[in-house]
Amino acid sequence: MISKKKNIKNKEQENAWEERVVQVRRVTKVVKGGKKLSFRAILVVGDEKGQVGVGVGKASDVIGAVKKAVTDAKKHLIKIPLTRYYSIPHPINGISGASEVIMRPSAQGSGVIAGGSVRTVLELAGLKNILAKQLGSSNPLNNARAALNGLSRLRTFQDMMQVKKVL
Repeated sequence: MISKKKNIKNKEQENAWEERVVQVRRVTKVVKGGKKLSFRAILVVGDEKGQVGVGVGKASDVIGAVKKAVTDAKKHLIKIPLTRYYSIPHPINGISGASEVIMRPSAQGSGVIAGGSVRTVLELAGLKNILAKQLGSSNPLNNARAALNGLSRLRTFQDMMQVKKVL
């Protein structure tokens, strides 16, 4: 009886995550016998309540690559602070490789103003009022990771006060 309840809870927790594929690309590796084909999937996982992660998976078929990307994204989840207007507490920049993403809080009702993979990351994080701009590279993986880098460095006023009390 208890095991059935645990299974139901585990299924509910798994269903809470929303997954969106950002890119599926066919890649090749040159080996002694010729070219070996495989697929690379970039995927974003989020619960729209402040948790989001980006994952990459490679496999010989698309389904296997997507499954690997889901497990990778769940390993790299971050928790972000949301304001009461579903925005971020302060402006911040995120960098990954040659990509830079500038994110700013926006007025209530303005929506998610962003493009490409950054928009997917912000929507699955649960942000509803935010402005973002991609600078540098247009690589979807680096842009998604840059957005994650910026979101992971967000701090609320309460967090800063606690740090100040410790010092």
